[in-house]
Amino acid sequence: MSPAKINIAIDGYSSCGKSTLAKQLAKKLHYIYVDTGAMYRSVALFALDNGFFESDFDKEKLINSLNQITIRFERNENGLQTILNGENVEESIRSMRVSERVSEVAAIPEVRKKLVSQQQEMGKEKGVVMDGRDIGTVVFPDAELKIFMTASPSVRAQRRYDELKANGKEASMEEVKKNLEHRDYIDTHRSSDPLKQADDALVLDNTDLTPDEQLQKALDWSRERMGE
Repeated sequence: MSPAKINIAIDGYSSCGKSTLAKQLAKKLHYIYVDTGAMYRSVALFALDNGFFESDFDKEKLINSLNQITIRFERNENGLQTILNGENVEESIRSMRVSERVSEVAAIPEVRKKLVSQQQEMGKEKGVVMDGRDIGTVVFPDAELKIFMTASPSVRAQRRYDELKANGKEASMEEVKKNLEHRDYIDTHRSSDPLKQADDALVLDNTDLTPDEQLQKALDWSRERMGE
């Protein structure tokens, strides 16, 4: 008898390694991985490229333009790629320019409603690993496994700084720390679907864990919930 298919929701703060773990877990379990952060980053990139941040952030313009935004994922030799309105934006959505704006965009209820609806559709057949800020609380409240990831602020800042440097993007450690603090505040204080730990989530603090150790822990939890 094959193990039951489940949905896995991974939530947590910025730069805790949610996407890395979710991708690894999906690969090991032969599940579909959905990068919800990339979806919100794509909307932020659309807003930036269309001048909605030129003076004050014009939220109404963005809300009125949501029907012009189409986001999908494609897999190529470099892995999962984010496609915004037919264009591969995987690299541009990871810039500091987008990082500085994404939490503001993600706080807009109309944006969340549009993307949450798409995300829930993706999970109807089960066998999905999804990471974000509100997956276990809003998108998949009935997910069979919910993981809430956290790490110390200094470790998170170092990881984000190293990631930017590795991708050839300029940023100082001070900028990175301020950006993470700003995003944490907005993510946890927004009125629509704030970041919070689901009551039935298992906490994964990876401050002192290697990537292999955290993957093993998540795999053990997954297989337990799948009835293996």
